[in-house]
Amino acid sequence: MATSSKTTAAKRTAAKKAGAAAAKPAGGSAGTAGSTSAKRPAADPLENMQKMQQAFAKPLQEMGERLQQLKLSGAAGAIAANGRKDLEALMKANQKSYQGLQAVVQRQTEMLRDSIAAWQGTVKSMPGNDPKENIAKLDAMGRAAFKQALDDIRELADMAAQSQAEAFEIVRGRIASNVDEVKKLLRTK
Repeated sequence: MATSSKTTAAKRTAAKKAGAAAAKPAGGSAGTAGSTSAKRPAADPLENMQKMQQAFAKPLQEMGERLQQLKLSGAAGAIAANGRKDLEALMKANQKSYQGLQAVVQRQTEMLRDSIAAWQGTVKSMPGNDPKENIAKLDAMGRAAFKQALDDIRELADMAAQSQAEAFEIVRGRIASNVDEVKKLLRTK
């Protein structure tokens, strides 16, 4: 009995998959199957990053607005003010991190364009007669491309590290500020 229920569940799953495949628009041949994705423009990585950054920042902004609307006095007011400052620091760190990531993606795109242009130029300049000369040019191009790739990786790593260091510095400064405020509170008691 347990076996038949597993078989029935497997048949249902297979039927759903078959139904989903049949529900896809029938464009004709297999060559048109990829045409639906070709009609859609490719997603821009920068646009996706902006959407992610906005999705992350929106709840923080809303929370900050709610904290600003609170009218508290005494210790509760100080705690709310600290919360506001913490959120502001977090939002600034997020913004720095996002800007750094955006710069890295833009630089990667530039590097890719430069590499493609260099390869295209080399291929176009290759004479069709002498295979040894063509191989020598490709070998030289490959060595130069490898060296350039290492330099590019180093540059991108430095850019990312700098961006993250700036974001971390904002958070570190806020943490230090919180520690100082706690020390002051402990001294007064």
